[in-house]
Amino acid sequence: MRKMILLLLILPLLFSCTKEAEISDDRLKVTALNFPCYDAARAVLAESADLVMLTPPGSDVHSWEPSPEDVIRILSSDIFIYTGGESDSWVEGLLTDVGDDTLVFSLLDHSPSLFAEEVVEGMQEEHDHEHEAIAQLDSEYDEHVWTSLENMASIIEALKDEIIAIDPGRKDFYESNASAYTASILDIKTEIESVVESARRHLIVVADRFPFLYFVREFGLSYYAAFPGCAGGTEPSARTVSFLIDKVKDEAIPVILHIELSNTMLSSLISEETGARVMELNSAQNISMRDFNRGRTYLDIMRTNLDVLREALN
Repeated sequence: MRKMILLLLILPLLFSCTKEAEISDDRLKVTALNFPCYDAARAVLAESADLVMLTPPGSDVHSWEPSPEDVIRILSSDIFIYTGGESDSWVEGLLTDVGDDTLVFSLLDHSPSLFAEEVVEGMQEEHDHEHEAIAQLDSEYDEHVWTSLENMASIIEALKDEIIAIDPGRKDFYESNASAYTASILDIKTEIESVVESARRHLIVVADRFPFLYFVREFGLSYYAAFPGCAGGTEPSARTVSFLIDKVKDEAIPVILHIELSNTMLSSLISEETGARVMELNSAQNISMRDFNRGRTYLDIMRTNLDVLREALN
């Protein structure tokens, strides 16, 4: 009912402003839900489109909710790009009101998906801790498909083809952009493979949420994490903390990892108990306002992750 009321309130505004926008700007109007969607679109479109990222830089993407203005923007877009996972399930109801002229592109529809339960398989945990992790999971797909570099390259190629279908006049421009960007992604993938192949260990410890299932599967890494996936919990149990401290000591892990834009209290605590350093492994779910304004890209993030892995695996 709330969604219906919202739509009734904004539809008059939508129809009153669309024609004016069409007259004043013939660029494609593209709306990306979050940073991975935004970066994929930017890779193909460069500066040729009116591209907006809805989720504010620096915010928690899992708790963010759209404003009426955001809904107007989506409904009036030529292209709307979203993840397709549980965290943006509100989109499904909205899509029934999107016109036939709007291209709707879901990342999960254009890359292989893994069930969230599979996060447990790589943790190599003791029996009791494994059951604790399973209890925090649901049966949804893990939506962080872009953390696989190969997935991200495939997403960009698929998006490029969809954009060309609605704007064939710039086919060469879009193909050139996508080709250059995906080639760079795959170059970084090759570099990470080389680092992993020559590393002393193939285990990482993430004292945080764990959005890296696709990443570790791609590179054959094993891991321990404070939370499975992006579970809603914010405080790990004392048993989990003790477990991670023991594993860091037992395995002589040199680096404790946390994700971007997160509370580092747990990683700092484990560092104090073990002597391991604290570093950030970035999942590219969102970036800070400073980095957004500086034009930081998915490529930049993965290059930094490459350097982090050199330290964490050796």
